[in-house]
Amino acid sequence: MYALQIQNTVRDYDSWRAAFDKFERFREEHAVRSYRVLRSAGDPHDVQVILDFDDETAATEFRGRLEQILRTPQSREQLSSHRGPDLLEVVGRQSW
Repeated sequence: MYALQIQNTVRDYDSWRAAFDKFERFREEHAVRSYRVLRSAGDPHDVQVILDFDDETAATEFRGRLEQILRTPQSREQLSSHRGPDLLEVVGRQSW
């Protein structure tokens, strides 16, 4: 399993989340198996997104599409800054 991790500093979480949610179908159509949205307990503007994929190819292809989205005026309007998407290999996972 592979993941993409994106670290964002958002101007307004609720506005950012509404924009993020509009891409739900896009994520489904492009092999995202699951995702997590995490927000810093100390800074509500610090948001991380982790997108999970079955394989490296799917993650790499999605990363290219995601980089295009992050360059749009709409994304720049929502984000103060961002880092990533970083490609990660999942080497362990445990659920209880």
